[in-house]
Formats: sequence, C-alpha cells, structure tokens
Amino acid sequence: MNELPAANYDTPWKEALQQYFEPFLSFFFPKVHPLIDWNQPPESLDKELEQILRQADSGERIADKLFKVWLLDGKITWVLIHVEVQSQYKSDFAKRIYQYSYRAFDLYEQPVISLAVLGDDRATWRPSNYSYKLGGCKLKLKFPIVKLLDYQAKWQDLEESTNPFAMMTMAHLTTMMTRGKPQMRQQGKWDLVRRLLEKGYDQEDIRKLFRAIDWMMTLPEELQQSFEEQLSRYQQERKMPLLSNMEVRAMQRGVEKGLEQGIEQGIEQGIEQGTVQNARESVLEVLTVRFEVVPPEVIEAINQIKDISVLKQLHRQAIAISSMVEFQQLLSQSQADS
Repeated sequence: MNELPAANYDTPWKEALQQYFEPFLSFFFPKVHPLIDWNQPPESLDKELEQILRQADSGERIADKLFKVWLLDGKITWVLIHVEVQSQYKSDFAKRIYQYSYRAFDLYEQPVISLAVLGDDRATWRPSNYSYKLGGCKLKLKFPIVKLLDYQAKWQDLEESTNPFAMMTMAHLTTMMTRGKPQMRQQGKWDLVRRLLEKGYDQEDIRKLFRAIDWMMTLPEELQQSFEEQLSRYQQERKMPLLSNMEVRAMQRGVEKGLEQGIEQGIEQGIEQGTVQNARESVLEVLTVRFEVVPPEVIEAINQIKDISVLKQLHRQAIAISSMVEFQQLLSQSQADS
C-alpha cells in the first residue's frame, strides 16, 4: 500500500538549472563561474540541444542543458556550457559527453565547456575524460565533474548554505538514500521543506524550490497527503502564508482524478459543439491550475491551433506533464508536425 513510486530526478534538476544557472556554477564549478560576464543574461538553447541529441543518437536525456554565455575575456565573445546530471551509472557516459561536446563545437564553431554532475550511488564511478589513440593519432577530452555523494560528508555546510543547489543536493541525496523506505523519505522530505521555509528565501524561491523537492521526493498517495497536512498545520501555527503550490497540489489531485470527468467533459462538449475556443481555454485552464503562470508565447501558440484533435491531445498532456518546460517542448513538436 505504501510502495514508493519512482523518484523523479531529471525534471527537478532541469527546472532548477533553468531557474538558477548562475548559482549552479557558483556552487558546483567555482572555477567556471568567474569567467562569465553575468551582466549579459545566458541563453538557454533547448532546441539546439535537441538537435545535438538527435545527431549523437544517445536517446532522451531530460536533464541535459545547453547555455550560451558571454565571457569576460575579450578574445572569446561567447561559449557554450553543457551540463550533465546523471542519476545512475552509465558505461558510455564519458563517450556521450565527448559526442555532445564535439557536436556542439561543430554546430557553432565555438569553444565548449562540458560539465558533469554525477548523482548515482557508486562512490568509485567518476568518469572525467574520454580518449583514444590509433595510428599515431591521439584524442582526449577532460571535463570537470561533481559527485553528489561527496556532499554527504559536508552535510552541515549544505544546511548552512543559502545557494539553491545546496537544497537540491540534500533533496537528491535524501531521495536516493531512502529508496524503498517511504516513511523515512516522508520524514526527510518534511525536514527539508521545513528548512526551506525557515531559511529566509523569498516567497518566489520558496515556491520554485518546494516544487523541485516535491517533484523529486515522490511519496505514496497516503504519505503525501499526510505530508501536506503536516505542512498546512505548520504554516497555520506560525501564521505563515500557505505555499501556493500546496493549493496547486490540491487542485492537481482534482486534475488527476476529477479533470478527466470535469474539464475533460467540458472539452468533449466543446468538441461536440465544434468550439475550438472552448478547447483552447480548457488546455490553458489546466496549465494555469498546475503551474500558476503560463508564458505568453504558450498562450499565443495555443490560441493559434485550429485542430480540435491536437488541442485534445495537448489537454491530456497538460494534465500529466511534469513541468511547463516539458509542455513547451511537446507544443513545439506538435507545431512542427502540423
């Protein structure tokens, strides 16, 4: 009854990288961070990364991110940062880093910095280079890595840090160490969320980091409900404003259990009436309930769709998708296919 659902590492890491790229480099790769001119906002290159992934034929890697940044060094105007978050052992990991690196270089003809965050549970697995030599030809790529397991010995430092990735690291390690132990994971999740609320983050950061922790540290439905009740009591006792994400989760249960009967019925009625606008509004309603803010470009793209069957498919995807970023990728794919 209390069997743990599979943990979700990839989506929270990808969202955190998207939201907190500068703190990510500052926390994990302090030698790279000062090279970058942070007065010029980095550009996330998701579509370009998709092209590289297809060329490398390595399959889906949800947590990979590619950024365009500008350096302080005037000789190099920009560079691509390639980030790997790998939650389990892969024998061809170093080769894959090399493939991504040279394909990114080939695509842009600019230097590429490849960085790897290793989130697996094998302490001795630390791939940091790929090389081969043949017939007098020698090739080697060396790339910096971070091993999350190493931070177990630095737990007090993680607790004292205000960097968002200290919280992400604690969530990742706690999730990994409570595999198959639902009650322990519930307690670990509560400890982290309470720390998040008491750490002094602003409300927006609390919402973002809470969602990442909640995504990653999956619990059986009964324990998740108990966790949410505990959080509500905690906030009421301290007269703290309720995390809006808690309300979203309550509505999300309605999405998962009731929208199929509620909003889904509405979209079916819209289809029967031939009302495309009803179908569009139903998709946007689900996205608003689940993610609070729907980017203007997503609203515009949905309002341009005239095919009812496409809107119905997007509606179902909106109910189940883990993040707005993933939905945008599906939306782009549906536009390309149409």
